[in-house]
Amino acid sequence: MQMSNTSAGYGLLAIVIHWVAAVAVIGLFALGFWMVDLSYYDDWYRRAPDIHRSIGALLFGLMALRLFWRIFSASPKPIAGHKRWETLSAHAAHALLYFLIFVATVSGFLISTADGSSVSVFGWFDVPSVTGQIKGLEDIAGVVHYWSTWALVALAAVHALGALKHHLVDRDETLRRILVPVRRNK
Repeated sequence: MQMSNTSAGYGLLAIVIHWVAAVAVIGLFALGFWMVDLSYYDDWYRRAPDIHRSIGALLFGLMALRLFWRIFSASPKPIAGHKRWETLSAHAAHALLYFLIFVATVSGFLISTADGSSVSVFGWFDVPSVTGQIKGLEDIAGVVHYWSTWALVALAAVHALGALKHHLVDRDETLRRILVPVRRNK
């Protein structure tokens, strides 16, 4: 298996990052949706937000790595049978997915650090506040976080449906390319 991408397909690193990020986004959304209704006396009242913040911070780092990798690694060529609008909409959707992940993770971080405190990532390290104390920041960041996460999950669903359409209807290699790493040339 090849680690890096080629013009024919994705390498192992891009595939692993893609699926880890997908699981993290879905898991963070589900955890966030669940934890907002926890009461003060619930055992998970403090633990769930700590886990949510930790995974969110790690997702930000993973996506920064993915963006770096995408800039400096080859991108697979579009599949020959794809129409131009499909290729353009796929590029636009990917760019918007990246943007929304960064908006969601940054706004989540700003919610947690608006009082000047840092975010502890599983107790391994702390990410300090970059804003200090800014009155009302958590409210603005909260609105941005709420809507960006809903938009992210909706777009991810459309993205998944598009991949399934290519696999089940068009019967092309679109989905297989993000499931199976390209083989090393011998």
